[in-house]
Amino acid sequence: MEYLLFVVYLVLFAWLVTKVKYFTRTGLSKPQLIIIFLLKVMAGIFYGWIGLYYGGLAQMQDTWGFHTSGIQEYHLLYNNPHEYFTNLFRDPYESGVSKFFDSTDSYWNDLKGNMFIKILSVFNIFSLGHYYVNVIFYSLITLFGPIAIYRVMIDVFPRKKFTILLATFLIPSFLYWTSGIHKEGLIFTGIALVVYVVYFSSKEKRLGFKRICTLLISLILLLTLRNFIIVIIIPAILAWLIANRWPRYGLAIFCSFYLFFGILFFTARYINPRFDFPQAVVNKQQEFIKLKGGGSTISMTELKPTALSFLKNTPQAINLSTIRPYPSDVRHILSLAAAIEIDVLLLMFVLFLIWRTNGVKQTNFLYFSIFFSLSLLLAIGFSVNNLGAIVRYRSVIMPLLVIPMVAQINWNRFGSLLFSNMRNKNNLKNQ
Repeated sequence: MEYLLFVVYLVLFAWLVTKVKYFTRTGLSKPQLIIIFLLKVMAGIFYGWIGLYYGGLAQMQDTWGFHTSGIQEYHLLYNNPHEYFTNLFRDPYESGVSKFFDSTDSYWNDLKGNMFIKILSVFNIFSLGHYYVNVIFYSLITLFGPIAIYRVMIDVFPRKKFTILLATFLIPSFLYWTSGIHKEGLIFTGIALVVYVVYFSSKEKRLGFKRICTLLISLILLLTLRNFIIVIIIPAILAWLIANRWPRYGLAIFCSFYLFFGILFFTARYINPRFDFPQAVVNKQQEFIKLKGGGSTISMTELKPTALSFLKNTPQAINLSTIRPYPSDVRHILSLAAAIEIDVLLLMFVLFLIWRTNGVKQTNFLYFSIFFSLSLLLAIGFSVNNLGAIVRYRSVIMPLLVIPMVAQINWNRFGSLLFSNMRNKNNLKNQ
């Protein structure tokens, strides 16, 4: 039965991606859309296989744990419908709702897993509880995120469509982590749809009902699945919108906004003790330090909830979240792939610095991408000491950094120089 369901849904959804206007308006051909969808399905299957056979080594048991919980929730729908429809809104702790950033005894901390399990339980209604059939459902839903970013990027870089196509859908860590049954796919979809709505609404000076609904649903996804991203993305959006009003001062506006929010980050606790953001980051770091992540856990300097401590730990945070794992950190196939990917991206960054093209008009969008992405990377670097978790968490901002970088490299000039050097070497050999 599982194989039959898999084939039926795969064919049905492959056909569906060629009919949904949101996908077809990208200008991509039907074969291209089908290939992209199938790539996500294959990545999701590989993700599940790794989690099943190498989960202990690569610390990837979560995906099958979510699957098991999703089946239990699916059975709850038939055995106790009232509990199924109400348990998501019940706080099992005395004051768990007030602990927005806490990692223990917190309604919000539990919500991220409970919400994802609830979504999987809906999939199970149609898949009859089969993991790899659920991969097809998940691939279709999380395809909206990359398509949203692709549509934004080809509007920002209209002459680089093929380069953007490759950079959007073939970043290895992004494809892998956002295609498997875990929260990253939906988190990125939430981020991407927020970017899509803000970008085109600002450009067209129009915010319709559909876009308002899309924006609300996207923010709810972020709030429920990884709530601290809300605190990071809202300042970036506000700075972006104000910079669009005065585009000549875009960089100054972003810098001013982030200086203001940086000060607010450390001083809000004096207004209300519940807004002790530095202590929330310190608590999150302590929770990760207590976890035993095998060979992927690395030592880090412990934070204190002071501005000076955060400043001293910033180089460590940048190092952890941007250029790890090193080759010396490799312990299994996933860490090897992550190390190779980082080296390749660093090489591309060098090419970007040397052979960068000019003339980008949507600079405020690029400022948003940089400031938002770096803020998220810092949040990860300050709190997470598990390399597997770091690679997974940062995968959701990879397109916002990689696509603009790749789109602005003068590949023709680089290719001409490369072939010229090859010809010179051949000529020297023939002499």
